[in-house]
Amino acid sequence: MKVVSTIKSLQKAIKSSELSPLGLVPTMGALHKGHLSLVRNAMALCPQVVVSIFVNPTQFNDKKDLKNYPRCLNDDLNMLQEALRGDDLVFTPDEKEIYPVEDRRVFLFGNLENVMEALRRPGHFNGVGQVVSRLFDIVKPDMAFFGQKDFQQLAVIKELVRQTGSKVKIIGNPIIREDDGLAMSSRNRLLDPEIRKKAGRIYSTISAAANMINDHDIPYLVAYVVKNIEKSEGFKVEYFEIVDDLELRPVAARCEMKKEKRYYGCIAVKAGKIRLIDNIEIPL
Repeated sequence: MKVVSTIKSLQKAIKSSELSPLGLVPTMGALHKGHLSLVRNAMALCPQVVVSIFVNPTQFNDKKDLKNYPRCLNDDLNMLQEALRGDDLVFTPDEKEIYPVEDRRVFLFGNLENVMEALRRPGHFNGVGQVVSRLFDIVKPDMAFFGQKDFQQLAVIKELVRQTGSKVKIIGNPIIREDDGLAMSSRNRLLDPEIRKKAGRIYSTISAAANMINDHDIPYLVAYVVKNIEKSEGFKVEYFEIVDDLELRPVAARCEMKKEKRYYGCIAVKAGKIRLIDNIEIPL
């Protein structure tokens, strides 16, 4: 693999290889097995892959969260060295390389801005739109790979592609989990050890709720999830909502769900000081 930090050197390396299709795996670093799964899926479909490592400041509505976000570039590069091939590239730009001038673009994502994460992290998805569209312009990939753990983000990026007329094919990849079911996340390393021991309860609880969909109505399932998770000290459920997979419109009752559509249970939990998200498909 080759590590580059400027747009000029990245584009020169891409042009010199002329391999197609070109895959992009955008990351903010602090890599784990979930990221490596994205990389492997990209490598299976693309003879050349670009992995970007950039902690994007415009998607953080909390400056403290931005400051505390884990950064471990050397560890990330060592991990990628073992996974990537000779023609693959790692792009590690600084903020001025991505945003030479202030990015004042405003994206409108319809109902995706009115639910779940968007309500609790104002400006977050506009920042996601800014950095993803910028990376698409720089790298010019044929395919881009994103994890389904960030379920709402994936929907936002698909809408971004639709609105901008981009030809990039968006590939969503399944959630990779720890042995106890906790969705892999860069933030997991920040969890207090005692909190981490109990964090697998998040997935086991939403999994149980998903399997009860034909026996209980949605308000019961929401109450079940909140009660079962919050009985562990240090855990606070911010939301648990069942939404359709296209516009992420919340469903209030089981009778509103249609067999021909797909639905997901999405959750955000404050685990000690760290905020975790997860989701699961609801079987009908």
